[in-house]
Amino acid sequence: MNRCVMTGYPVQGSSDAIWDDGEWISWDYINRQIEGSQPEGGLLEDMIIVAKEYLEDTGRHLPIYGEIGEHYAARRFGIELHEDPKAQGSDGRLGNALVEIKTISPMRDSRHVRVKKSGNFGFLVIVKIDADFRIDAKLIRRRRLAQAGGSFFTVGWDDHRSEHSQAKHDGGGQPADRSESDSQGGDRP
Repeated sequence: MNRCVMTGYPVQGSSDAIWDDGEWISWDYINRQIEGSQPEGGLLEDMIIVAKEYLEDTGRHLPIYGEIGEHYAARRFGIELHEDPKAQGSDGRLGNALVEIKTISPMRDSRHVRVKKSGNFGFLVIVKIDADFRIDAKLIRRRRLAQAGGSFFTVGWDDHRSEHSQAKHDGGGQPADRSESDSQGGDRP
């Protein structure tokens, strides 16, 4: 069965989706992007509304974007967030794989995130919240991150495609524990 690369939902063909660059993208996803609609209901939508209204009323940003990013990633990709929000090295699990979530907030000019190489994660999620409070996210396998020197990965929004449809099909991808080659930076794409 074919699936939308952005949502992971099944598609039957061109009546449900468009074939673009070797992947299906559902019309539903495209229409939501055009309409600028946000996820429906619940805590996530409430946090977005509060952040937006606070900015409009005060001209200042609430320090809430990391939480919005984590909840959005959890909803979009089916990530189970850790009970302890201060857990070191990862923010949640996708199947057996640990996931680190980083958010690009509307107040940042950069479209890059920095992630500690020492973190124990198999996937990185980058969540981007733009100035109009539209949200998008990408799920990237750790082994796809550039192995430059230093103790951080610097990952650009435009440098990667989301791999969540593949992660769903293989049960979350890599096991929760990183391999020895991963921890030494030796695993190449």
